[in-house]
Amino acid sequence: MTEENVSNGTEARIVKSGEQKRKEHNERIIRTGIASIMGIIAGILSYTLVQSDNQGVIGLLILLGAMVFQKHIFMLMKMDVSGLGGKDWFYQSFMAFAFWFITWTILLTIQ
Repeated sequence: MTEENVSNGTEARIVKSGEQKRKEHNERIIRTGIASIMGIIAGILSYTLVQSDNQGVIGLLILLGAMVFQKHIFMLMKMDVSGLGGKDWFYQSFMAFAFWFITWTILLTIQ
């Protein structure tokens, strides 16, 4: 349950307990699920709100809104977002983009 600093020579690392690892893993799964759901919702909204081919930019704006809204959902769920770095936010944004793109593409092809 506690973190221990283990140092061997010049290198120091933090050893986490099994419970902490499980908790962090579960939070990562929840964050990925939220990004996926937000991407699907953005894809459906893009399909329903964008009626002409010339309005594709609106679909991108919906996607950007979904990416930004993720952080607010994390805060509503009382998840700690202060520890997320640029790599983590890039991953979250990419997952939302991928699901948005796939959802919108599938909906456009079955039209």
